[in-house]
Amino acid sequence: MTHNKEFFRYVLPSMLAFALSGVYAIADGFFVGNALGDDALAAINIAYPLTAFLQAAGTGIGMGGAIQYAISTGRKEYEKARQYFGISLILLAFFGLFLTGAVLLAAPAVLPAFGASGPVLPLASEYIRYVALGAVFQIAGTGFVPFIRNMGGSVAAMVSMAAGFVTNICLDYLFVWVLPFGMMGAAVATVIGQGVTFFVCLLFLAAKKLAPSIRFQGRQTVLAKRVLQVGLSPFGLAFSPNITLILVNKSASVLGCSPAVTAYATVSYISCVIMLLLQGISDGSQPLLSLYYGRGEHSQTKTICRLAYAFSLATGFCCIAFLLIFRHQAAGLFGASPQITEEVARILPIFITGYLFVCISRVSTAYFYATEKNVNAYLVIYGEPVSLAVLLLVLPKLFAENVMGTWISVPTSQLFAAALCAALLLCPKKRLPPVP
Repeated sequence: MTHNKEFFRYVLPSMLAFALSGVYAIADGFFVGNALGDDALAAINIAYPLTAFLQAAGTGIGMGGAIQYAISTGRKEYEKARQYFGISLILLAFFGLFLTGAVLLAAPAVLPAFGASGPVLPLASEYIRYVALGAVFQIAGTGFVPFIRNMGGSVAAMVSMAAGFVTNICLDYLFVWVLPFGMMGAAVATVIGQGVTFFVCLLFLAAKKLAPSIRFQGRQTVLAKRVLQVGLSPFGLAFSPNITLILVNKSASVLGCSPAVTAYATVSYISCVIMLLLQGISDGSQPLLSLYYGRGEHSQTKTICRLAYAFSLATGFCCIAFLLIFRHQAAGLFGASPQITEEVARILPIFITGYLFVCISRVSTAYFYATEKNVNAYLVIYGEPVSLAVLLLVLPKLFAENVMGTWISVPTSQLFAAALCAALLLCPKKRLPPVP
């Protein structure tokens, strides 16, 4: 019973925070789609992976550092924990500045490669230009949240994300619907929202007097390398849905043209919320997994893992049932045309079949990187998009309606990831604590 209470004390605020993050992610699409139409909605969808890359970079660095912080705390190496906090802040600042320039330079070539063309291209370019100028806030906002959660501030982490969400919604309404700022307004609203999240995290740290250490005793390279090695997994986990978005957008634009891309935009927004909700469960359980692992209490680690699997699958079933019931109304939320609304209702059941597989893979990968099994996490996280790319080359050729093969490729790649997780968990190396 104690484990259940402790589990939900971490997981429920994390779920709510990630659910808000999911709505945060679709807010720009909602306001822009209703104000500017199908082309603007498609532009946001195509440009969003670049925004998500910035946020995933912050999540990867923050989570990598926060996991090492929790493990060190579990081992009672408190100064080392503060050093991991300090080196993570330096990495967040460096990558925030570096990626500002990188995204600005890469966007003109990357957006057409993602499927932007015709009237969609200038809209997508305008949006990503202003998002890139606020990259520092995007990376800092997402990077601080895992630390707050691992420092025992799961509610504070939720509040920080909620504050950013509310700010983004209010400014989207102001900049897109009230003032004629269009795509620029949506981008600026997103950046300011992440800035508010960052500011609330700073208030928590100041109130708790949790200061980092920048005295690395010559170990800064080792610490930074360790943070990045661990962070590569949560980065991939955060960004992998957007690799799916990129690949499916490209396939849909080739096989189904603009209407297929716009229909998938709505499906991807819906899936984004569900994926983040499930990620909230896995990331919410991570502090406990890392803490018990650091203490060497492997039976407690396995108990938390079982709870996470059960709760994730129950949540997945509820989401599937809800979307099946309301699939005919889903696209209307984004101001989509009747043609797009009907197409979304037709293809949505294909995508939601993969949610149960995601329940398994999300918890498994969280267990892997929370307990320093980085190779296993890499195999699952990066194996899924590779399998999707292969399936997109094969499956469309097997269907009379080629784009149907594109849609079916997504849940099939998620099945592959879940099967790989099962294989890694059932056949662990002897030196690693198994999870039944």
